[in-house]
Amino acid sequence: MKNKMRISLLVAGFAGLCNVVFAQSVDQGKKFLYYQRYKSAKDVFDKILASNPNNIEAIYWDGQVMLASKDSVGAQDLYSKALQTNGNAPLLLAGMGNVELRMGKASDARAHFETAISLSKGKDIDVLNAVAQANVDAKTGDASYAIEKLNLATQIKKFNDATTYVLMGDAYHKMIDGGNAVQSYNKALGIDPKLAEAEFKIGMIYLTQNNKEFFLPAFQKAVELDPAYAPAYYQIFYYYYNHWNSDDVPKASDALNKYIANSDPGAYPDQLATDFLIVTGKFADAKAKAQSLISAQGDKADPGMYRRVAYCCDTLGDAACATQNIATYFTKQDPAAVVPRDYILRASIEGKATDSVTQGLAFADFAMAIQKDTLPEDKASFTAQASALAKKLGNKKAVADLAAIVYASKKSPTNSDLYAWGIANYQAGQFKTADSIFCGMYETQYPTEIYGFLWCMKSKQAEDDSVGSQGIALDAEMKMAEVSRAMDSTAKIAGSPDSIKYKHYIIDCYSRLAFYYNNTKNDKANAILWLQKILEVDPTNADAIKYIALLSRPARQAAAKPKPAGTK
Repeated sequence: MKNKMRISLLVAGFAGLCNVVFAQSVDQGKKFLYYQRYKSAKDVFDKILASNPNNIEAIYWDGQVMLASKDSVGAQDLYSKALQTNGNAPLLLAGMGNVELRMGKASDARAHFETAISLSKGKDIDVLNAVAQANVDAKTGDASYAIEKLNLATQIKKFNDATTYVLMGDAYHKMIDGGNAVQSYNKALGIDPKLAEAEFKIGMIYLTQNNKEFFLPAFQKAVELDPAYAPAYYQIFYYYYNHWNSDDVPKASDALNKYIANSDPGAYPDQLATDFLIVTGKFADAKAKAQSLISAQGDKADPGMYRRVAYCCDTLGDAACATQNIATYFTKQDPAAVVPRDYILRASIEGKATDSVTQGLAFADFAMAIQKDTLPEDKASFTAQASALAKKLGNKKAVADLAAIVYASKKSPTNSDLYAWGIANYQAGQFKTADSIFCGMYETQYPTEIYGFLWCMKSKQAEDDSVGSQGIALDAEMKMAEVSRAMDSTAKIAGSPDSIKYKHYIIDCYSRLAFYYNNTKNDKANAILWLQKILEVDPTNADAIKYIALLSRPARQAAAKPKPAGTK
């Protein structure tokens, strides 16, 4: 198609001269797309189509920019309208197939691809590349089918298209065939030795293998081949941003500056520049940059800039500034875009407040972050931060609430998780909740462990008054003694030296039961019964022997009243 267009330009007169301008502009737009400068590319194609709505190449590439910008709906509308008047345009059919693949309509897409190839008689490299591009880009695309069509392109007379081999490398990369991918990219470089994209994509192959010895030199070579190739600068920056030591900060800074200089202005470069100032500890500079962007962009400012200002102010100790900006962030940000670490930042700011009400809000934010995050290591980190704040503030209830959230958030909570939840409630004075955890859950789930029975008993004892006069813990004390004796017996039979491990618990339970029946119920017989049980496990227990003797004494008889004088 492109060759036919170029031939026609030689004989087309004045109208042809206009088309030359358009063709040059299409190439300019394609170059911006190549550099991943999507806004600039869109502006070029939109201007072309404003002057010539029927420019097929401009329509196709405008749609490709939309797809690269994740606007499948816009691309679909563009191609659908264009096909109403240009139903046999192979590039547009290939473009529509690209959209359909992304929508899961694989059979419709394949039909459009085959029609496009048929209409161009399998001889148009641009069409074959477009079909391959669609199958490489779409998640449901067929990489083998893409390679088949690209190989067909290489058989066309006078073939000399580096893009075909770049796409072939992409298809092999999609198939996780790194060797053939690198070979294809090298073929592209054989045709165009200055093609930074091919060298960059070689680097991306090695990046997936985490092979620094090869990916970093490839990215550096890409920008040597073409100093305007921003994607390679970004990968160099990203590497040093995440792995640097102090000597690498200038390398990261240089790569970032060159990435920004060769990218379209926008929110993302602004974010990177601000974040780099933050990560290098230049909080005042980062704050000033974010505030200047907010001031310049007004209502169009990225809400994330308010979060960055809040972080810097919090770090610099400016509580009022941090509070104001984090509140603005949550007001302006799309709720779906709020991430767990946003809640953590707000919690950090709230935790530094001087009033208990605001401090309490911090724990609600910690809880939200823990619930929303999916990574166990993040949950653990957030929980540790929240617990540290709760302990610092002496807020035991918050510790208990966090323990409940942690337990509920785990797919397979352990006995340690359940114990931590229960004990946190016990320490917070929430004895009924602790009771429900230890008596209702721990005993059932872990019947061979003593902890459920022990803390069930302790929780119920804590629910009663200081002398246990309501008898709330009676059943728990009996069960604790029974389980402890059984465990000691089992250990003794097995020859374990721990056969008296729980003896002190048994004696304590029996002593409490004897105390309750004697002092509260005035039931000496039952009191003696429990004291005798102490002697079953400790025959020489002096206190049990002593109190059995005292309680066993017969009650004193009342003295006979003297008779009045003169009576018989």
